[in-house]
Amino acid sequence: MPTDGVNTKRRRFLVATTSVVGAVGAGFAAVPFIKSWKPSAKAQAVGAPVQVALDGLDPGQILKVQWRGQTIGILRRAPETIDLLPEVDGDLKDPGSVESEQPLFAQNEARALREEYLVVNMHCTHLGCVPQVIPQVGSQPFEENWKGGFFCPCHKSKFDMAGRVYKGVPAPTNLKIPPYSFIDDTTLVIGVNPEGAV
Repeated sequence: MPTDGVNTKRRRFLVATTSVVGAVGAGFAAVPFIKSWKPSAKAQAVGAPVQVALDGLDPGQILKVQWRGQTIGILRRAPETIDLLPEVDGDLKDPGSVESEQPLFAQNEARALREEYLVVNMHCTHLGCVPQVIPQVGSQPFEENWKGGFFCPCHKSKFDMAGRVYKGVPAPTNLKIPPYSFIDDTTLVIGVNPEGAV
């Protein structure tokens, strides 16, 4: 069969070279596309666990930190504050925290691993405002028999010192308890459940 002066070896070489260069180019073009599937370093940092030092936090004080774009409060409660928790059970929507979002280890009256420290998502379960912490016991403009707790100024939702929601307010459920665990007596980490906990 006549080839009319066509060099078949050269043609095969050019086709192979073009194919290789095209494949390499497609690979280079695919790298940024595939990298875009991975979360950015900023996104990874936002979801990473947060370590919090508790030394220096006095009873009645709250420390606020950011975790996954949410404000998390660590409230140190005095023994007398913890003793008042059962007194408001009759005024609460969900005193046993049955309908609330929390790890199983926090399904107790104090809603905590250690009664002294309440670790709570500070965003109201109504529309996400951040409630004020009002630990003082006594008459308040929004509650005559206040035992201390959280008050949301946006729509007047009230929560006790365990983040449990009162009846008759817009918030549907108790404040959320994030996963957390203690590294030692004065350090906790938000975003990691205790070993063996759910």
